[in-house]
Amino acid sequence: MMKANYILAAGLMALGLSVQAQTLDRSKLPADAPAPVIKVGKPVSFTLANGLKVFVVQNNKLPRVGFSLLFDYLPIREGDKAGYVSIASQLIKTGTKTRTKDQIDEAVDFIGGSLNTSPTGVYAMSLKKHTPKMLEVMSDVVLNPKFTQEELDKLKKQTKSGLASQKDNPAAIATRVSSMLVYGKDHPYGEPDSEETVDRITLEDCRKFYETYYRPNIGYLAVVGDITPEEARPMVEKYFGKWQPGEVPKPSYETPKPPAKTTIALIDRPSSVQSVVYITHPVLLKPYTPESIQASLTNDILGGGGGNARLYNNLREKHGYTYGAYSSLTSDRLVGRFRANANVRNAVTDSAVAEFMTELKAIRSSKPTAEELKSTKNTFAGNFIFTLEDPETIANFAINTARYNLPEDFFANYLKNVDAVTEDQVEASAAKLIDPEHAYVVVVGKASEVADKLKRFGDVVYYDVNGTKVDAPAPGKLTTTPVGVTADQVIEKYVTAIGGKDAIAKIKDVTQKLTTEIQGTKIDIESKQKGLNKFSLAVTAQGQVVQKVTSDGTKVKMEGSGQSKNVTDEEAKMEILKNAAFAELLYPTLGAKTTLAGTEKVNGKDAFKIDVTLGKKTISEFYDTETGLKVQHTAIEQTPQGEMAINTGLSNYKEVNGVKFPHTLTQNFGPMVMKMETQSLVVNTGLDDKEFAVQ
Repeated sequence: MMKANYILAAGLMALGLSVQAQTLDRSKLPADAPAPVIKVGKPVSFTLANGLKVFVVQNNKLPRVGFSLLFDYLPIREGDKAGYVSIASQLIKTGTKTRTKDQIDEAVDFIGGSLNTSPTGVYAMSLKKHTPKMLEVMSDVVLNPKFTQEELDKLKKQTKSGLASQKDNPAAIATRVSSMLVYGKDHPYGEPDSEETVDRITLEDCRKFYETYYRPNIGYLAVVGDITPEEARPMVEKYFGKWQPGEVPKPSYETPKPPAKTTIALIDRPSSVQSVVYITHPVLLKPYTPESIQASLTNDILGGGGGNARLYNNLREKHGYTYGAYSSLTSDRLVGRFRANANVRNAVTDSAVAEFMTELKAIRSSKPTAEELKSTKNTFAGNFIFTLEDPETIANFAINTARYNLPEDFFANYLKNVDAVTEDQVEASAAKLIDPEHAYVVVVGKASEVADKLKRFGDVVYYDVNGTKVDAPAPGKLTTTPVGVTADQVIEKYVTAIGGKDAIAKIKDVTQKLTTEIQGTKIDIESKQKGLNKFSLAVTAQGQVVQKVTSDGTKVKMEGSGQSKNVTDEEAKMEILKNAAFAELLYPTLGAKTTLAGTEKVNGKDAFKIDVTLGKKTISEFYDTETGLKVQHTAIEQTPQGEMAINTGLSNYKEVNGVKFPHTLTQNFGPMVMKMETQSLVVNTGLDDKEFAVQ
């Protein structure tokens, strides 16, 4: 037995050494496994007499059914009424000939369903047992909308409010201006909407859109869920069979071209501490083609693959310029677009652009490594297979097969086609579709700190937030300092504008309650002030206090995320200034230095900019040059993404006990913009000092 065991052990050792030698030999990659065979379920399809094409995908995992209606029309040029297509699609859900908006919402809520409309379609979902009722409501919305001026006015107001908030959002500005440059303002993908174009929209414009484009003969209806084709067909015919077809326009547009040479499009934001950088140009790339598959892999290697992509590894991991750098290659039947983007600090904006250019040129002129391509394919395949778990994916496959006249086995063979892409094809795809020598480098940032350094990449052209060319700021100064005006005069005018020192002195305490919404979650804010320097600020979400700041006039306590911190001295003084209702009256007491930095545009109007410095920190206050009222407060805050300028807009001033208080506040935080509306504001309620105690 001992001898037998020895021989067995020796054999295992030899086998182990042999395997180990093969494992450590990294000169050759392991042989690729064959691409997984994808079994794409085939939906049952039929077409109604009016031309509506229906695809039924049965999935019994959950007792619910979804209906996704897509209208396949070419993009619409909206002209001087840009925005009417989006508003019309929302208006369709606001009432029918037999139901008011409230009745529609109640009917959908009662059965626990959902109903949404968009410019290109309608989506509805409910439990299986409520399918007939859901289809009844959905078809009523699609076939019998009633457009009213009251609902249109509401939507126009909401749209204009959103447009106004975007003007101070760097990412929104970059997206808006880059679209205008890439496609042109006369192209559907590039034409800008504005408060003025929204004001011109009429009920007739919305009706005309609906009557022209909501037609069954360009419609694709996906029915997905716990329903058989035999159950679906009679219901679809019952509720959509009488829908009348119509002729739908097929406009043509000139194909946008890239710039003759690389151009720097600079949108000046004097308060920015970082720049939003987009490098972008149009591309000719049709969807669902061999070229689009190659382009997808190319983009994933460059910047679409997250932490494994070249741009991310270069700009974040190697140089530390940003928290993330990405790219996209968009296919489209009219015209696609390439974009590489990142948010970077002002000081490294030009260095970041240089690294972008290095990577864009490198992927055009060299093949990816075999390991790099293999890893990308594996990730790509994993993501693709994951989407197959959603039955709506199968319905979308069927719809796109019909829309784009694809081979029946296109999606079944998709991963085989991905696996067949070679290193040569990736290089060729990049050379064809990525062109840094003919691109727009759109930068939204502080021109005084970045403009000169960007000139090495191309001509610097200045634009405003509406994509209109403007003159460059005066060299070395972005604001103008009015002759004969001082910081003290601006502050004195503000104090007078809100009621004067005597009226302010009568305000012993203030309690203000505001609400806002973030990603569907209601946020409540309660601010309490006593005297000039005591305050408490509590932020509540879903019944829980998520953040609280309290000051007894000397010390400040900050609480949030289960942690608390007390600050004193200059840091506490700055927090008091940032939160005080009448901070201007505290400047002499706290030793704050004020400097009139000049004038800047805030919401399109001139405002005096006062820099307020305490120790090493500075905040900026902006006062309307005509009314004297404060319209914006800017502070530089440390965030997980580095330093960021947080702008708080103040508007809708209303008088309470002889003093004007802003009742609407807007605040940016990265790409988000919060609008906070005052629900109540009361004064002189006798607040107890205990509410401001700092332990």
